Amino acid sequence: MSTTISHVFVYGTLRPGDVRWRFLQPFVVDSGWPDTVVGRLFDTGLDYPAAIFDHRAAPGGVIIGQTYPLLSASIDRCLEVLDREEDTVGGRYRRTVVATERGIRAYAYEYGADLALTPIVSGDWFVHRSSSTIDR
Repeated sequence: MSTTISHVFVYGTLRPGDVRWRFLQPFVVDSGWPDTVVGRLFDTGLDYPAAIFDHRAAPGGVIIGQTYPLLSASIDRCLEVLDREEDTVGGRYRRTVVATERGIRAYAYEYGADLALTPIVSGDWFVHRSSSTIDR
């Protein structure tokens, strides 16, 4: 059984309009809200970002994303699906709990290991990806 955490914070491909939103969408209560967490965001060079949260990141960083309340009846199933998609078993990402700027404790997926990372100064995957596409 899950703990009392009932929200998820997403910052990359799990956001609406990106390729993995379809994995999260069936489990959310509503359209959520824009939110941020303390940390640093990185480009993996593989068309998805990686985050390092809180005290594990260099000071002064903010990650821009969206927080969603999860349907209480399916939180465990949601976490199973997201854990598989985020490769928590392979160690590339791990599920953790973050405190958002709005004071919500939420699950989020943090970088684990084995990827080359380039900092995303804006802290926003969508902005970074848009500017990277324009630069090409």
